[in-house]
Amino acid sequence: MISSELKSIINKGESHYIEFKSSYSKDVIETLVAFANSKGGSVLIGVSDKRSIIGINYSNESIQTWINEIKLNTSPQLVPDVELIEADNRTVAIFKITEYPIKPVSFRNKYYKRVLNSNHLMATDEIANEHIKTINGSWDFYPDPNHTIENISLNKVTSFIRKIELRTQTAINLLPLDFLSKLEIIRNKQLTFGAYLLFVKDHCPISDIQVGRFKSEITIIDSISLNSDLITEVDETIAFIRKHLMVEYIITSNPAHSERFDYPLDAIREIVINMIVHRDYRDSSASIIKIFDERIEFFNPGKLYGGISLHDLLSDNYISQTRNKLIANAFKEIGLIERYGSGIKRIINLCESHGNITPKFEEIFNGFRVILYKKKYNVTDNVTDNVTDNVTDNRLRFILNLIKENNQISATAIAEKLNVTKRTILRAIEKLKQQKKLKRVGSGKSGHWEVV
Repeated sequence: MISSELKSIINKGESHYIEFKSSYSKDVIETLVAFANSKGGSVLIGVSDKRSIIGINYSNESIQTWINEIKLNTSPQLVPDVELIEADNRTVAIFKITEYPIKPVSFRNKYYKRVLNSNHLMATDEIANEHIKTINGSWDFYPDPNHTIENISLNKVTSFIRKIELRTQTAINLLPLDFLSKLEIIRNKQLTFGAYLLFVKDHCPISDIQVGRFKSEITIIDSISLNSDLITEVDETIAFIRKHLMVEYIITSNPAHSERFDYPLDAIREIVINMIVHRDYRDSSASIIKIFDERIEFFNPGKLYGGISLHDLLSDNYISQTRNKLIANAFKEIGLIERYGSGIKRIINLCESHGNITPKFEEIFNGFRVILYKKKYNVTDNVTDNVTDNVTDNRLRFILNLIKENNQISATAIAEKLNVTKRTILRAIEKLKQQKKLKRVGSGKSGHWEVV
């Protein structure tokens, strides 16, 4: 590195990967540990908090002493790369560490992580998660010391196998327990935590889901408490929610009328499956679903996993990591999960296609909450001066989603779904064509739409 590169780094300020120290101290070791437990980084010694180069006094012996001190006070032992840079007639020492492959790393039995431009002590569950990820496993793969094969239902295992055979159209010629061993759901003839949750015979104290229909914040008019195996809980949870949804019957040319619920059922199903698969079952709290007149709240124990921030999640800028790999794999085997990491985007698209306003996602109370709203986008044809561009954008996005589902849908059919005039839809389609987001392929009658 040359002095101009150093100055460029300093001018950008401290970050997830860079920290300034005016002199060597124990804080340098703490930061290096935080970098090692995150994505790596560099400590610039001889730079003040105000981004000015003040330099350090050093000798070869002092540099080596610092390195030895870092090595002796960290576990596993860290040995940073050191580079000395001259700038403005002063020397800056750069201590660089890469992400450590064996985590977590400690400094005097304390574990730190890097969050933005500062260091934070890791919580007990974060320490455990980092260790589990290091050995490429997850909590649900570990042997359950409190339960045995006698605590699971072989009938439920057989039903699980039948679902896989139906999905794959392939016969499985193995005994139920042998098949679970093949998938490592049972390991060394011992029940794993995941196996217990998937196939528990009777009452399961750690899988509880509380679902209630609320008339107000404190008035419950119906409720259900579930403590069974995870696959059964998916169906029973969705059935209870569906029972309390409003539905309209749409008259069509077909003998049977079609149903339209006030929320998209596929979005509800996606949320419930994500709750059950990604829940932190080591937390004693229950999963809670509250159905109100105007919204549905879904709360799940366990914050976002794998260092993903809420911003990363909503901007679709992340690599999906799974808290419970065994459970996720089992759900994927029977077709309840199609692709990892696509749930949030799918939920948003489903709600927008259904006409509902965008759902809310938030980390709260050491858990994660999703809120679906019954409220629909304002897509009426009474366009006034105070209608925002956001409403127009929502209408355009809704139209595109409808066309993605049926590329031969007519403007009249779209207008009926949006409860606006056909002229309004034709204007919107023309705008989409001008924006080069939509084009017509073929003639008006026999052709189809293509979303660009």
